[in-house]
Amino acid sequence: MSPRELIVLGTASQVPTRHRNHNGYLLRWDDEALLFDPGEGTQRQMLLAGATVSSVTRICLTHFHGDHCLGVPGIVQRLALDGAGHPVHAHFPAAGREYFARLRHACLFYDTADVREEPVAADGPVATGTFGVLEARTLDHSVDAVGYRLIEPDARRFVPELLDRYGIAGPVVGELQRSGRIEVDGRAVELAQVTERRRGQRFAFVMDTRLCDGVYALADGADLLVIESTFLDQDADLATRYGHLTARQAARVAVECGVRRLVLTHFSQRYPDSRRYRDEAAEVFGGDLVIAEDLTRVAVTSRIDAAPDG
Repeated sequence: MSPRELIVLGTASQVPTRHRNHNGYLLRWDDEALLFDPGEGTQRQMLLAGATVSSVTRICLTHFHGDHCLGVPGIVQRLALDGAGHPVHAHFPAAGREYFARLRHACLFYDTADVREEPVAADGPVATGTFGVLEARTLDHSVDAVGYRLIEPDARRFVPELLDRYGIAGPVVGELQRSGRIEVDGRAVELAQVTERRRGQRFAFVMDTRLCDGVYALADGADLLVIESTFLDQDADLATRYGHLTARQAARVAVECGVRRLVLTHFSQRYPDSRRYRDEAAEVFGGDLVIAEDLTRVAVTSRIDAAPDG
């Protein structure tokens, strides 16, 4: 199984800078590689990160401002050039069908890529699979926008002390895992008697938006939250006017939603010193805080705690 990690491909807002590329975020999640908001230059950033375009299985767009989607033509054409042998599902706000079609066919190329358009028309699940459930929620930006959340199903983990108590070891453990029930010394042992529930991992992706219900729904209980923090609190009025968050607001969301690892990104070029984002967020959020830089790799924190049974 591949490690679950986020590769940050770009962290600028609106325009790239000398040190920050347009947006782009690749989530490696077992056999899936989800590409979120590929802005201009994403194909090259993936090359620098050592990530192959042909590994992408889903393209997830939050909205159709250029810094979140101008990389789509290059990604699609590279999928065709590399002969990607699997379908690539494309999720985006349904109101932007026309824009996706323009990006998808922006110029002439030998189009062999199997890109399957799956517009998001309502809140709720947009895809399910062995990876879990991919959900979308409406956000509050200046144009139609959505955010995404990936939820792994809950599972059960064996508790060594309970296995010892019932005298279960070796190949018998696998048998119990498969069948859910075994006989040990004439006594029936159920899987639930020697395991505890392990909550599945949760990843959330929140881009351009004001504070709204969708932000909190996406961030709730996230092990890894990637969230825009375009402005600092001193410019909170501008953030509201243009449909964005401040670093302080993003940090407050993380606190209220019980986020384990917080990644701030989508930084305005008006603030050349990114340490100001860290300082502002850290005043509110005392947990694991990452101020994203281009080509940063962030692991999805593992879950070891048990959820209540029932």
